[in-house]
This record gives sequence, structure tokens and C-alpha cells, in this order.
Amino acid sequence: MSKLLPDLYVNTIFDIDLIALRNRGIDSIIVDIDNTLVAWETEYASKEIIDWFKKIKELGFKCCIISNNTKDRVVKFNKSLEVYAIHRAVKPRKKPFLKAIKFMNTTPDKTVVIGDQIFTDILGGNRLGAYTILVVPISKKEFFWTRIVRKLEKRILKKIEKVN
Repeated sequence: MSKLLPDLYVNTIFDIDLIALRNRGIDSIIVDIDNTLVAWETEYASKEIIDWFKKIKELGFKCCIISNNTKDRVVKFNKSLEVYAIHRAVKPRKKPFLKAIKFMNTTPDKTVVIGDQIFTDILGGNRLGAYTILVVPISKKEFFWTRIVRKLEKRILKKIEKVN
């Protein structure tokens, strides 16, 4: 059960205190796209997302996008961000997370994984030994399978809310 619990739960990526992360010794960010950065099926990063990526780069963070989505989707989305990116990751497998760690020349204990799904992003990050942040999904529109998994996630979220 502990592998399913995030270290932090926030409404959006904009609620993450980047200075606090840096003060924890975090130097690298792994982040999901769909329903974490933008609504599912949104093709391009918004100005706010582009600005957030500029800010994390200015603060000295390295960054890698990890998505279970297609190469075309990830490449198109990453065009304006220009960070490392991994497509068809099959999260929560460790392999894409380890690949991201290698790209960024860092270690799991210096990495944060940010995403909207417990069974992919948070489980994958926790299996890696990274700091994990769960964000509230941006949109209700999602892939069919994700809607089913969300029902299980609701049970876990109730436990998180009791702790907080």
C-alpha cells in the first residue's frame, strides 16, 4: 500500500513549491503529460506550461517527460519545451524511469516524479525510490481504461485525505 501513496498531493503543478524541492536536494523532475500538464488530447503546451518549464530550467532542474502515449503525441507536445522525453513508457515499469534518470545524469533520491495517476506515475516513482507528487487530474475526459482505474484510486485518495 505504501508504494501507492504520494509524498505530496496538490491541485496543480503550479502549487508545487520548486524552491522547497531544491532545498530537499531534488535536481531532476520527471513529469507526465496527460491530465498532469494539460487536459487529455491537448496537443500543445500552453503558455503557462511553457513558462513553468522555463522556470524549472532557470532554477537548475533537469527535466524528462515520461508518457504512456504515442511517439507522435509526445514529440509534438515537447516541441516547445525541449526537454528529454520518453513515449510509450508502459508506466509503472521501472525501465522508463531508469532511462530518464540516466538521461538526466542523476539518482532516484534527487528526483521527483509528478503525475495524476496513482497506479502509473506514483507507483512507478515510488518503486524507483523517488519523491512523488500526485496532482488532481485536469480533465474528466480520459482514456477508457483510466476511467476504470480512477475508481480504485478514489479509495486510496480517501486514505490520503484522512492522513492530511
